[in-house]
Amino acid sequence: MDKQAAIEEAAREVLAHGGPDCLTDPKQVTRAMTRAFDLGATEQDVTAEMRRQRGA
Repeated sequence: MDKQAAIEEAAREVLAHGGPDCLTDPKQVTRAMTRAFDLGATEQDVTAEMRRQRGA
């Protein structure tokens, strides 16, 4: 998995999680974010991708 794919996955998982409603397992979100960060992504990268995915 490359950095961009990890960012896209992390954004997807965060959005699917549903915020305070916790619609998915929070460990999925944590694992996806960790993969993205391990590949050099920043919180800003993931936030920007979340905005892009919401707008798509």
